[in-house]
Amino acid sequence: MVRVFYPLMYNDVRSSELDTVVSVKKFLFFLCSPCRQITAGFSVWWMEACLGEDLPPTTELEEGLRNGVYLAKLGNFFSPKVVSLKKIYDREQTRYKATGLHFRHTDNVIQWLNAMDEIGLPKIFYPETTDIYDRKNMPRCIYCIHALSLYLFKLGLAPQIQDLYGKVDFTEEEINNMKSELEKYGIQMPAFSKIGGILANELSVDEAALHAAVIAINEAIDRRVPADTFTALKNPNAMLVNLEEPLASTYQDVLYQAKQDKMTNAKNRTENSDRERDVYEELLTQAEIQGNVNKVNTFSALANINLALEQGCALTLLKALQSPALGLRGLQTQNSDWYLKQLQSDQQQKRQADTGEDCFRVDHSGQTEPLQKEEVQAGVDAANSAAQQYQRSKSPLAPGHGNKGIAEKTVLELMNPEAQLPQVYPFAADLYQKELATLQQQSPEHSLTHPELTVAVEMLSSVALINRALESGDMNTVWKQLSSTVTGLTNIEEENCQRYLDELMKLKAQAHAENNDFITWNDIQACVDHVNLVVHEEHERILAIGLINEALDEGDAQKTLQALQIPAAKLEGVLAEVAQHYQDMLIRAKREKAQTVSCHTTISDAKQQETQDESAVLWLDEIQGGIWQSNKDTQEAQKFALGIFAINEAVDSGDVGRTLSALRSPDVGLYGVIPECGETYLSDLAEAKKKRLAAGDNDSKWVKHWVKGGYYYYHNLGTQGGGWDEPPDFVQNSVQLSREEIQSSISGVTAAYNREQLWLANEGLITKLQACCRGYLVRQEFRSRMNFLKKQIPAITCIQIQSLARMHQARKRYRDRLQYFRDHINDIIKIQAFIRANKARDDYKTLINAEDPPMIVVRKFVHLLDQSDQDFQEELDLMKMREEVITLIRSNQQLENDLNLMDIKIGLLVKNKITLQVSGSWHQVGSLADCLLAGTRAQIPLGTNPTYLAKLIFQMPQNKSTKFMDSVIFTLYNYASNQREEYLLLRLFKTALQEEIKSKVDQIQEIVTGNPTVIKMVVSFNRGARGQNALRQILAPVVKEIMDDKSLNIKTDPVDIYKSWVNQMESQTGEASKLPYDVTPEQALSHEEVKTRLDNSIRNMRAVTDKFLSAIISSVDKIP
Repeated sequence: MVRVFYPLMYNDVRSSELDTVVSVKKFLFFLCSPCRQITAGFSVWWMEACLGEDLPPTTELEEGLRNGVYLAKLGNFFSPKVVSLKKIYDREQTRYKATGLHFRHTDNVIQWLNAMDEIGLPKIFYPETTDIYDRKNMPRCIYCIHALSLYLFKLGLAPQIQDLYGKVDFTEEEINNMKSELEKYGIQMPAFSKIGGILANELSVDEAALHAAVIAINEAIDRRVPADTFTALKNPNAMLVNLEEPLASTYQDVLYQAKQDKMTNAKNRTENSDRERDVYEELLTQAEIQGNVNKVNTFSALANINLALEQGCALTLLKALQSPALGLRGLQTQNSDWYLKQLQSDQQQKRQADTGEDCFRVDHSGQTEPLQKEEVQAGVDAANSAAQQYQRSKSPLAPGHGNKGIAEKTVLELMNPEAQLPQVYPFAADLYQKELATLQQQSPEHSLTHPELTVAVEMLSSVALINRALESGDMNTVWKQLSSTVTGLTNIEEENCQRYLDELMKLKAQAHAENNDFITWNDIQACVDHVNLVVHEEHERILAIGLINEALDEGDAQKTLQALQIPAAKLEGVLAEVAQHYQDMLIRAKREKAQTVSCHTTISDAKQQETQDESAVLWLDEIQGGIWQSNKDTQEAQKFALGIFAINEAVDSGDVGRTLSALRSPDVGLYGVIPECGETYLSDLAEAKKKRLAAGDNDSKWVKHWVKGGYYYYHNLGTQGGGWDEPPDFVQNSVQLSREEIQSSISGVTAAYNREQLWLANEGLITKLQACCRGYLVRQEFRSRMNFLKKQIPAITCIQIQSLARMHQARKRYRDRLQYFRDHINDIIKIQAFIRANKARDDYKTLINAEDPPMIVVRKFVHLLDQSDQDFQEELDLMKMREEVITLIRSNQQLENDLNLMDIKIGLLVKNKITLQVSGSWHQVGSLADCLLAGTRAQIPLGTNPTYLAKLIFQMPQNKSTKFMDSVIFTLYNYASNQREEYLLLRLFKTALQEEIKSKVDQIQEIVTGNPTVIKMVVSFNRGARGQNALRQILAPVVKEIMDDKSLNIKTDPVDIYKSWVNQMESQTGEASKLPYDVTPEQALSHEEVKTRLDNSIRNMRAVTDKFLSAIISSVDKIP
């Protein structure tokens, strides 16, 4: 899939550039939105497929739409009755290309709007004429075209438009041009991706039922079971038509592929968009489902036509042509042979149209591609024209001198003075020819006498005048000819004059639409009879409506039912068992109609006055609507009552799944039902029923339900029937739960569940909120402190003044004292010289007389000493002593090496269990140098491979081996003096601990209760000065924190917790507790306080363990 390309980089975007980036993303979304795609890619293909001609390039299409030519041609495509090609102004756009827009171009736009209104597109999508002509809001026009394409696809009149979001690349220049264009006109971009949902809402009668039915169809499509999908399609609430069960499998495949394509496009559209999403972005709408159904039906019908053409059967072909999926116009049963001949010829021409691959396209089944719908319609029209032409040429009329059935010659013969016939009008030549030929064929001798011809021509002339008057709109002439005895029309009533004229105008328009220039005398007489019959039926219906309104006013439901059943009223769906509801609904509708609001508005003020029209009556459509609504209410009430009964039965059975299914039934209309709370619903409802049973069961079979509209429906629990009339001796069942009680229980349970989920989902937000609150309190305290200090500024000022005063006084005293010294400087010098002389004499006496004079005294006279022979002798003695010390150090090092070697030998003796004789022989064989070399070689594998020493530690007795093994192992690893040796020592400890656990530890508690040698060695190593305190650095803070926390309680023994609890109660109350002091763990756990404290201790233990684990994990880099 080709993604939408945009050259900007979103990394490190400055705040000043953010608005520009967001704006560009919006315009990019507009360029790629479904409505915008009308002007690009497959959207252009859609319009070209509809119009049958090439459209301007993408960047010029919107400008080309302003003259409305393409829009009018599009209107002619789907509604040729409203928009004809002849009425399109500047159809070839020659004037537009020469001089630009003309005001008459708006006529094209208006014709397009009228065509959309004729097919029933909701007006919410219509643009204004100025939006297109003045280009004030071209996106709205594009929006309307996209909605129109979806609606035409639903009706089967056009192919489905493609969604190109994420499949088209736009250059930066195109995006900038579109951005500037939208900003220039201040256009707000519509919600293109939500057209499906908007169209579904605008066209639906019952939005909730339609929405539920469409979702059910989408779910059935996902399951990919054709039978289930067809069952969902047949749901009346889905409002789908033309469903054919043999095509169920094809429906499934086509709908599944359409949904997959739509889901793919929706994912592409929402990857880089944070806009609000519509539910129909990934679900097929009702219009799309109907469109795909129509498409399948059309393909099937075309395939049947192709099969009938191959078989050469005219009847089979006629049946296939009459398929509602094709909607072909002008089919005539008597022309079936003509259709077969014409369509076979068209099919053969299509096969031989080209010589390349496109001239003879073969599908996977090996059959040729069937004719398209437009080709079939064209073939039908051509066959009708050929048949009509043949019939005309086959039955010529010869009233005077035997012409060849040519209308012009017939008129000339009729106008011949020698014929002595009434006035003949040449413009109606076809009328004379057709009608007189019909009369001639009906006559026994296939020839008309002069009197018959005279009467016929006189009547036809009058009919011709009526046709001409209808075309010119001269109603007076039409009525004059209708009431004339010459015309020969019967049952003409003057009070129905306007009705005659209106019906004749419609009949004339219909004749024009069928390419008939004239309406015949039989058509006019049938129209008169039809109007008389309609008027008569209306009179009878008005009388019946009066009787119905009188019965409603009397308030008797049976009389109302009898009035509704009057045949003249022609009311449908009247049921005797719903009589009472008919009475209630219709009398309510009549009262509402009586409430009228009249608005009296003047130039100075406007006021509303509410009045009641006592003479208001219900008319036929209102009564029929009330009957249908009453029947619908009855069905819904019955389903509702059965649903409530099913809920009560499910609660009694105790089945969670059954209860949840009954609660989620759409017939009951309960809201807020969540599958996760099924068991809670069941328990809550069961508890409510238990309370009702405890209050008493009256064994009544009747339950009264309050239903929509404010009416009561009475349901029998035994027969599962019901009605609107209150049964005699009615008693409400005391055990059955009502909808209000069920809904209240569901709402409570759901609210509690939602509240719990809300707290869990927003735990982080709540933490932040608490932090904000605490911050607010701290800031509030800080501001309070600052306000306090600001209020104390006067006192602070006083203190500062006092401090300055005291400083001035101290400085003055210091200066006075200094001045005094300066004034007696000679005396001070003499005193100081006297003191120094006395001090020197005392120090000299101390140096002479004291055995160990102080260093401070010696330092004063050391400069008086001179170097002598004794000094040199003492230095020589010092050097000699240093030599002796160095010799002793080297001797000690040699002894230490020998001791290490001996330790290694002892370890090898213990490990390998060699005897003293072998050791002695080994001493005798090798020299001392060889021994040292062998020990050095053995030391390397022992140090690098911890397995040997680990097993040695495990084999040594614990009571004797600790100090020995410490000295051997620590010496071997040189007390971990560097990083390598420290790493090897720690790896030895790890291997020894694994060996200990593998051999001796069966339960986790033994790690704590046991005292392995390796643990002692680890403790000894880390307590030593040379252990580098690795564990102390890692665990010391956590251990200190736990030891300092006096409130920490990690006891897990229930008996100890119980005793501490009892002691605490006794210390708090000062009285001896009545609880026993010595209990078993089971007895201790029977107390709720002990359980609570035990849970707290477990949580504390887990928290402490997590702290140790976190400290170890976070200090991995500190471990050697």
